Amino acid sequence: MGLLQQVLGIALPVIQAPMAGVQGSALALAVSNAGGLGSLPCAMLAPDALRAELATLRAQTTRPYNVNFFCHSSPPPDAAREAAWRQSLAPYYAELGIDPAGIAAGPGRLPFDAATAELLAEFKPPVVSFHFGLPDAALLARVRSWGAKVISSATTVEEARWLEARGVDVIVAQGLEAGGHRGIFLSDDLSTQMGTFALLPQIVRAVRVPVVAAGGIADAAGVRAALALGAAGVQVGTAYLLCPEATTSALHRAALASEAARHTALTNLYTGRPARGIMTRLMREQGPLSTVAPAFPLATAAVTPLRAKAEAAGCGDFSPLWSGQNASGCRPVPAAQLTRELAGG
Repeated sequence: MGLLQQVLGIALPVIQAPMAGVQGSALALAVSNAGGLGSLPCAMLAPDALRAELATLRAQTTRPYNVNFFCHSSPPPDAAREAAWRQSLAPYYAELGIDPAGIAAGPGRLPFDAATAELLAEFKPPVVSFHFGLPDAALLARVRSWGAKVISSATTVEEARWLEARGVDVIVAQGLEAGGHRGIFLSDDLSTQMGTFALLPQIVRAVRVPVVAAGGIADAAGVRAALALGAAGVQVGTAYLLCPEATTSALHRAALASEAARHTALTNLYTGRPARGIMTRLMREQGPLSTVAPAFPLATAAVTPLRAKAEAAGCGDFSPLWSGQNASGCRPVPAAQLTRELAGG
């Protein structure tokens, strides 16, 4: 049994990446019950919804599972920047017949806090993972108090060393290929970001804890390559998006299965923080990375009504179609089957 399996209590060295907005407990359960580590994205769940999902996980598996949270700093509202952002979107509001005066500002994702930690303590999830660094020491101690293992993502060697110094049990080396939000947290400089197979061996050499490779891994051959470079396991997200257990929208599924999935880019237009997704009209016309978009997660509110109106008409022009650079592993197969195939079974 490999080191990752020993640390996390799993049978296969495969972690399903938490993917907010395209999955709930069903995908996590399928992966955990197949022997991998299923993950539940929690950053967008209100307390009642989180409680319900945790109850479902507890009732339907005896295997380890992971709950994932963001630990960003909530930015102060910036009226001038919000106004500039809405002005840049004004032509789209006009095109779709949306009155921008009726759009409420506000965050779309909340950072991990004491109330959430207390809710988690009732369920004692075996693994808790964080994106954008770690919460403060007191919150981390609360998570550890019931014996949970802690995972966090590093996008540079410096971030990996920072995480190890704070006692993280497993580090995810998130390469530039990965879909969804970059885990970058010690810097805002995207030029520091490396591809998975450049980053992975450097982090493996720099730390002593198990390192998991993430980004661009879509099949068993990719898993073998990561393990050959020193990874203790892999974290895979995009390949699970067409599984029946995922809640990926029909629009998103169609894009992933099309030639469009070959062209992804990092964009901050949808949330205010760089995240990789399939190119959309909004990304092409505004430029994928904007200096006008408000800080994470405040950019979301102004785009949400555009997304809703367009999606209702069957159009993904304003939708965050998150995907990594390698969607070739996306197939509509059960998540349990995919998990076993990734592990070479």
